[in-house]
Amino acid sequence: MKIFLTGSSGFIGENLVKKLTLTHEVHEMQSDLLEHKKVQQELLNADPDIVVHLAARTEVQQSFYEQITFSDTNYVGTVNLIEAASKLKNLKNFVFASTMETYGWQPISDEVKNNKIPNKHILFDENTPTNPNAPYAVAKLGCEYYLKYAKRSLGLPYTIIRLTNCYGRDNNDFFVTEQIIRQMLNNEHEINLGYAEPYRNFIYIDDMIDMWSLVIKHYDKCNGKTFTIGPEQAIKIKDYAEMIAKKLNWQGKINWDTKDPRPGEIYWLCSNHKLITETIGWGPKTSLSDGLDKTIEIWKKKNAE
Repeated sequence: MKIFLTGSSGFIGENLVKKLTLTHEVHEMQSDLLEHKKVQQELLNADPDIVVHLAARTEVQQSFYEQITFSDTNYVGTVNLIEAASKLKNLKNFVFASTMETYGWQPISDEVKNNKIPNKHILFDENTPTNPNAPYAVAKLGCEYYLKYAKRSLGLPYTIIRLTNCYGRDNNDFFVTEQIIRQMLNNEHEINLGYAEPYRNFIYIDDMIDMWSLVIKHYDKCNGKTFTIGPEQAIKIKDYAEMIAKKLNWQGKINWDTKDPRPGEIYWLCSNHKLITETIGWGPKTSLSDGLDKTIEIWKKKNAE
């Protein structure tokens, strides 16, 4: 199939391109999402069977300070792409990378904030009410609604994937997993991190790429569906850092709450993967321990270069 992929220079995108080019014709979008006319023309010229839309500003924390630019890129840019895709004659699916951040505030989040032990069996799924609590998440949820409108009114096929925190990067330490590893490798005595109490779930990059590949392959089964992807084990960031420290035999001090506070911090985000497993047979295979081992090796080698 011909696949039009946005965000090919990003973490998921660059890894997905490597896999998809083995079996498909992949067109990597060259225009900026804000170059509306160029994006439209590029998409129409490619005339793909599948649109995979990954391109976005994804630094959730930064969206609180760059609300307009995040909304322009993540919402307006996506609306433009959807409208252009609706004019394609051979389109089989428009696959959109949304986020678990669309769930935002939930009652369990306040319970965790108030130091109550969370019920590990509370998992968000496709039917959990959405309460986005960051400009990034609000824009993503807006895109979801636009896709649903486009299907009803324009006949556009779509699949929405509410992504979980993905790790395994080798060139970006902005995100929590790689940041903790890099700081511990480079600072023997102490490191600086943000909030210790929130719970998050994490998925290793290999599992993420397998999921995207199967959604693309089974476009007919996925049409009109929204998926959460798990994994189902949330871990407190404090415990996550301690887990990494143990693997590195790092015995220094962690200075918590040294990052700018996130307005209305969300203390619980964890989803299941039941629907996507039932639909296309995919489920995460890499344990958190094994994924961290692989990521640690990546950054050890990078430090040795």
